[in-house]
Amino acid sequence: MQDLKERYKKFAIDTAILIQKLPKNTIKIAYCNQLIRSSISPGTNYRAALRGKSTADFINKLKIVEEELDESTYFLELLLNFNPTQETEITRLMKEGNELLAITVKSIQTTRSKLRIS
Repeated sequence: MQDLKERYKKFAIDTAILIQKLPKNTIKIAYCNQLIRSSISPGTNYRAALRGKSTADFINKLKIVEEELDESTYFLELLLNFNPTQETEITRLMKEGNELLAITVKSIQTTRSKLRIS
């Protein structure tokens, strides 16, 4: 769990570092504002999930993590179109976002299957 908390945190930090490097214009500002919010949210909601009051609360928080990671990768895809010079870094962040998304989805599925067994 600690490693995953750190990965979510690093994803948010690395995304913010990328955003700082990008030149400013109207489109990028709009995309980056959304991206910074969606990249921070998975870490905060994952931490909240770990403190969940019930299994249902845990799953609900993880669903938010799932949605925000998906949104983050979408905005990274959009930014890639306008920032080909940052392709390596954007692609790396998209890969990490997709890996975190896969882990999150699997955690939701595993938790739900345990509920059915109980």
